[in-house]
Amino acid sequence: MTTSEPDRGMTPVTELSYTEASSELDAIVGFFEQREVDVDQLVVRLERATAIVDELDRRVRKTRVQVEELVPRLEAVNRGLDDDTEEDDEEGADDHDVPDDEVDDGDEAETIGHSIGSADDEGDEQALF
Repeated sequence: MTTSEPDRGMTPVTELSYTEASSELDAIVGFFEQREVDVDQLVVRLERATAIVDELDRRVRKTRVQVEELVPRLEAVNRGLDDDTEEDDEEGADDHDVPDDEVDDGDEAETIGHSIGSADDEGDEQALF
């Protein structure tokens, strides 16, 4: 048997969950820690242990690559959220710092509404979306 061939009746290491593979590896280590090791099983279990370690190492390396690809995306999203929060805080602070007589009375909203109405009048509804 080679490390790529499973022993008869054994699940191929690529089909084991990480937990199953780790548990089987622990059992193999326990086998080697016995005072009297079954010589007939020595090579078989050593090959199986090697196959399991290789497979788990492959999975860890693959996961590391995936994490390294995802972390920058997550950090970018987080920076975007932080920027939005800071902008909201700044906007909120501006509203509270302006005296009541200087608060916008809504003329800007009327201008925006007029602009939208103009786009509708021209039949350019797609430009709104």
